Amino acid sequence: MGDSLAEWLALREPVDAAARSVALTRAIAGTLPRDRALRIVDLGTGRGSNVRYLSGHLALPQRWLLVDQDAGLLAALPRVMAGALDPRCEIETREMNLGTLDSSIFEGRDLVTASALLDLVSERWLRSLAAHCHAIGAAGLFALTYNGASRCSPEEPEDDAVREWMNRHQRSNDKGFGRAAGPDAVAVAERCFSELGYRVQRAPSDWILPPEASDLQWQLVDGWAEAASEIAPDESPTIGSWRRRRQAHIEAGCSRIIVCHEDLAVFPRLKSRE
Repeated sequence: MGDSLAEWLALREPVDAAARSVALTRAIAGTLPRDRALRIVDLGTGRGSNVRYLSGHLALPQRWLLVDQDAGLLAALPRVMAGALDPRCEIETREMNLGTLDSSIFEGRDLVTASALLDLVSERWLRSLAAHCHAIGAAGLFALTYNGASRCSPEEPEDDAVREWMNRHQRSNDKGFGRAAGPDAVAVAERCFSELGYRVQRAPSDWILPPEASDLQWQLVDGWAEAASEIAPDESPTIGSWRRRRQAHIEAGCSRIIVCHEDLAVFPRLKSRE
């Protein structure tokens, strides 16, 4: 899936950046050290979009560890990062399967962050993430977690049904992290961190896709229809008809889609290190 995944990540990056909560980003930035280099780990870094977004909001200098299991995406980072970061940002990459979290990637980190990841992982994984952060006293910022809601305009009668089938499909998925928390991920993560004494803040980070975002809309509709058909194969004719009508709206330049996400910031109540 390497090339298609890279293309998808590139397509969504500007929409992700526009959707993210600046207030939560600033709140996290305000709690981090300013008297030395910040030490940050980005989980599931992909094309590095989270780094490009956050680096401009955090104090310098910065030392980043970018972790992903996709060797191809990591190999492309020097090219896609070229000129995007301040020279005082040091970048280290590590190829690693994140299905089971390794304490070595957390050691000494001030901030643990990820983007568009939490809805793909299980409650067990989220508990492990919270425990690793707590063990080192790190703050966390987890952006763009899908929360199960979306709206399409013009409306079609099957919009709600397709969304529910897609949500069921996401909850049934296991991408190597255990059965996905899916649309419940933000609430589950909030509970996991709160139980360890973290102060938690949430903020909406919805994608708002105008007619001009036709390429992204097209891929979304295709992906939703495929997921819905996998979970409800008997409804495939209905889903296929829905897909064609939604794509006709996109081609006509009148389609608007909102996909609801949340950003999650977690603040340790007490620092466990100097």
